[in-house]
Amino acid sequence: MKLLKMLFVVSMALLLVSSAAVADDFDWIRDFNIKAEADSSGFRARLAARFKIGDTQIKTVLNNVKKPADAYMVLRLGEMSKQPTEYVIGKYKSGKGKGWGVLAKSLGIKPGSKEFHALKRGQDLYDDNDRGKGKAKSKGKGRK
Repeated sequence: MKLLKMLFVVSMALLLVSSAAVADDFDWIRDFNIKAEADSSGFRARLAARFKIGDTQIKTVLNNVKKPADAYMVLRLGEMSKQPTEYVIGKYKSGKGKGWGVLAKSLGIKPGSKEFHALKRGQDLYDDNDRGKGKAKSKGKGRK
């Protein structure tokens, strides 16, 4: 009985740690959702301009996801993977709860790639995304 309790406690701890890790992968998402939900018409206009899509496609995406950042990520992953939005939405729905990294990987975006790191750094819909700004692209280890 003690072993069973211990296994339960360990499995719960692993679940909590893995859930936190998934959320930390894209820590800009929380603030993004707050801004988008505060100004939904502005958010829709930004999506339209950024992804060059119309209101019908925006409505389709928003009706198939939970949060505004999910809509942005579906559109961004479609753009990066060169897959149709409907295909990405299908992957999003079938992989619920697995995290954006898993979805990106399933679309052919490799975890160590520059595209994946761009997703982790932040979004390009709002100007105030400070992550990665002001940093040099090189690490100072170039040839002289």
